[in-house]
Amino acid sequence: MEELAFKLSADGIHKKVLSPGKGEISDYVDGTKVRFHYRSSLCDGTVLDDSRTMGGKSKPMELILGKKFKLPVWERVVSTMRTGEIAEFTCDVKHTALYPLVSQSLRNISMGKDPLEGQRHCCGIAQVHSHHSQGHKDLEQLQANPQPLIFTMELLEVLPPGSFSLETWAMTDEEKLSAVPQIHEEGNALFKKGDTEGAAEKYYNAIACLKNLQMKEQPGDEPWIKLDLMITPLLLNYCQCKLVQGQYYEVLDHCSSLLNKYEDNVKAYFKRGKAHAAVWNETEARADFEKVLELDPSLGPAVAREIRAMEDRIREKDKEEKGRYKNLFTSGSSSAAATTS
Repeated sequence: MEELAFKLSADGIHKKVLSPGKGEISDYVDGTKVRFHYRSSLCDGTVLDDSRTMGGKSKPMELILGKKFKLPVWERVVSTMRTGEIAEFTCDVKHTALYPLVSQSLRNISMGKDPLEGQRHCCGIAQVHSHHSQGHKDLEQLQANPQPLIFTMELLEVLPPGSFSLETWAMTDEEKLSAVPQIHEEGNALFKKGDTEGAAEKYYNAIACLKNLQMKEQPGDEPWIKLDLMITPLLLNYCQCKLVQGQYYEVLDHCSSLLNKYEDNVKAYFKRGKAHAAVWNETEARADFEKVLELDPSLGPAVAREIRAMEDRIREKDKEEKGRYKNLFTSGSSSAAATTS
């Protein structure tokens, strides 16, 4: 252990064990999967990220060693830990320069967004400079002023190669492309069972696979377009899940993005129309439903049902507002009468 600590220290990594783990240190060969909680902090104690609270939920980080994770120091330090161990690693700047990029992806994932959102078609170093429009001021400051960071890790589980199924993020490009149809079908099956949350996660994972591949192509080229056409039905299915879950503004964003590229996508207009209706955007909803009828007149009965449902909701809302106004007026008159009597 002293020799290990010396090697870490010589490389600008200082380890402090907060709670010892159990057993011996595992044989961390390439392909080993590790699950751990982490907290990333500045040296003054300011917390940047915490896997126990990120995105309003507690979700451990998972890594497969040897898959060239963008923050190699995490593989390095976790390979010095026993299962159950909690340790603090203070790492020099040379190990933390890419943390803003990694943090942005992890934050996107925790919020259910595309992990590659905001990363331009460029090399890894250049991507670090794309945070300016992402709204993460702490990451912008860290990017402008690189500094040592403290990573507090709790190692939860170590799984040897072959004892688990590969997750999409750990697949090769070929494995990702071949896995997408299966993930799509799994999402459809979950949706039919009424599990919209599970289905949305499947669709999201498939989209992330294709987005990852798309990032390696030149926008507008044939391979990029082919991948985009594969993403479109997955994104529409994802939007259907979000409609059921009542997350209407996310549906508006995604459908509008699709329609900016594919102006004749009937399903995007229909889903966006339903989302507009749900958030009381009557004019916009009617415009989208009219576009649906223009592109596919056979959907007339479905559009008519949606418009009737919207009109019923509007009438009910107007009735409730009139009732509240009447009660307020009656209450005010009674108070005035009591004051003058």
